[in-house]
Amino acid sequence: MSDADTQQRFLFEHSDVRGDFIRLGASYQAVRERYSYPEAVARQLGQALVASTLLSATIKYSGSLVMQIQSNGPINMLVAQCNHKRHIRGLARWQRDVPTGDLAQIYGQGRMVITIDNERNDERYQGIVGLDGKVLADAIEGYFKQSEQLETRLWLAADEHQAVGMLLQRLPDSRSNDSDLWHRVEMLGATVTEKELLGLPAQELLHRLFHEEDVRLFEPEPISFRCSCSREKISTMLKGLGNKEAQSILKERGVIEVGCDFCNQHYTFDNVDVEEIFSTELHTPTSETRH
Repeated sequence: MSDADTQQRFLFEHSDVRGDFIRLGASYQAVRERYSYPEAVARQLGQALVASTLLSATIKYSGSLVMQIQSNGPINMLVAQCNHKRHIRGLARWQRDVPTGDLAQIYGQGRMVITIDNERNDERYQGIVGLDGKVLADAIEGYFKQSEQLETRLWLAADEHQAVGMLLQRLPDSRSNDSDLWHRVEMLGATVTEKELLGLPAQELLHRLFHEEDVRLFEPEPISFRCSCSREKISTMLKGLGNKEAQSILKERGVIEVGCDFCNQHYTFDNVDVEEIFSTELHTPTSETRH
């Protein structure tokens, strides 16, 4: 679709109700292609990628938002990340066949952790909620109710080609004389089907749902898959490990191999590479006293 890999904000004029619509296409496929995910796992990951992007869109920050699920069921780990530039990445781990069912059947017992890292002031916020409800959107709505105390509704869907989501949120500072607006919008949003989410462009979907309301849809903003790993970052990590430990690994294995779980990129460091990493420590200038 033409609105693939975009976020589109919308609002209900002269009110305290806002929304976001997100569709992932190529960026979703880029995450799926990193591993041979079973379809049931890939679709959960797609929904999580959309959810993390929707969550990111509700706050003003410079940094990254990470949504992580840890559990004891068929899918035992899932991570989705979005930063303020709308760069996304994610991965999932599974330990047996994943059934089609509710959260308890897919994940077992577990929890969802939302972490927000703000680069500007080094602040970190973390919220933890249980995996309550039938679908992933239910658990995220629980996060908003518990941690943000904002009335929020979410709808998520994913198939083999795309992942889509819509968020509705009532802001705390009321600017509306229509006290029934949130109730109407919430009820109308609840009529949306998975087929409509996946099949209709944002403008057409919003018109179908809210044609009797005054809705303003903003221009789409791009979303892309981007991994933050790099050879330079791995070098810094090895430096933190220490020369002695690095030399021990080289002696045992001949090279140091480091892989990125998110993008499946592999980095190899031989003796010359490791020597270069630690050479700056050997040439640190020392102060001299002259008479």
